[in-house]
Amino acid sequence: MANPNFIDYVKLCSRSGRGGAGSIHMRREKHVPKGGPDGGNGGRGGHVILRGNSQLWTLLHLKYKKHVLAEDGSNGEGGNRSGAEGEDVYLEVPLGTTAKDAETGEIRFEITEDGEEKILTKGGRGGLGNANFKTPTNQTPRYAQPGEEGGEEWIILELKLLADVGLVGFPNAGKSTLLSVLSAAKPEIADYAFTTLTPNLGVIPYRDHRSFVMADIPGIIEGAAEGKGLGTRFLRHIERNSILLFMIPADSKDIQEEYNILRNELKKYNPELLDKNRILAITKSDLLDDELMAEMKKEIPQELPSLFISSMTNYQLEELKDLIWKTLQD
Repeated sequence: MANPNFIDYVKLCSRSGRGGAGSIHMRREKHVPKGGPDGGNGGRGGHVILRGNSQLWTLLHLKYKKHVLAEDGSNGEGGNRSGAEGEDVYLEVPLGTTAKDAETGEIRFEITEDGEEKILTKGGRGGLGNANFKTPTNQTPRYAQPGEEGGEEWIILELKLLADVGLVGFPNAGKSTLLSVLSAAKPEIADYAFTTLTPNLGVIPYRDHRSFVMADIPGIIEGAAEGKGLGTRFLRHIERNSILLFMIPADSKDIQEEYNILRNELKKYNPELLDKNRILAITKSDLLDDELMAEMKKEIPQELPSLFISSMTNYQLEELKDLIWKTLQD
């Protein structure tokens, strides 16, 4: 069953506040019957702002928040008193969140750092009061600016997981099992395709109290870049990974062919993914003896580092972590 708490796509209507109107006011005090204009400026309307939060890993808290409304600015007042600014609305989002225009698909920006703040929808400017329009030839202007309208737009927020290592492979290649053995993560594991329906993150401890983050991405199938299987729904999570760990089971009919299909799907989705460092792990190697393993090495693609591993027996898992760490440092 899919994890209902993992939400990586949200569409919402973002409306910023309207700016307050400038004031039309003349100074009138005892002994100052004609004090001139003293209308203050209107306050700015509230912004809608995204703020990065490293403690979040999903957009679940925004799933049912379809409309985000910021406060309007207050009108200016006499005595050159400016109106109060409308209160800004802050939306906390996990790192790796991208904001896109829902109509055009244009990417506005991406939040990648904890505490990073970026304005999603700008509040309207406050209008100038009549005190700003006084001139030598017009001593008593009786007009002021109205406040500027706030913005209203439909926005898509998409999450791309930030991880050091992304696991790439066909369904049932052993990705979830590896993550469960190396980390404290507990992804669903079963002997059928598409057990994993949402990405899982795990922190992998390494020597001298160091660690790295691994992401288990739901299985890719041939045609995924065109939407088959789980399609492009999760391919975007691979974009944020530093290393791609290709996983192909030892009982695969053709290791080279399976690797080529996986590589081709990534290339069709985004050619830049092939610029990332890649490692190949032949999983379920506890099924092999030394002679068969030596024979299979001839079928393995020679252009990338590779290892035979077994999550069931822990065979060469420490060597795999060493290779990953070395590649990350390089």
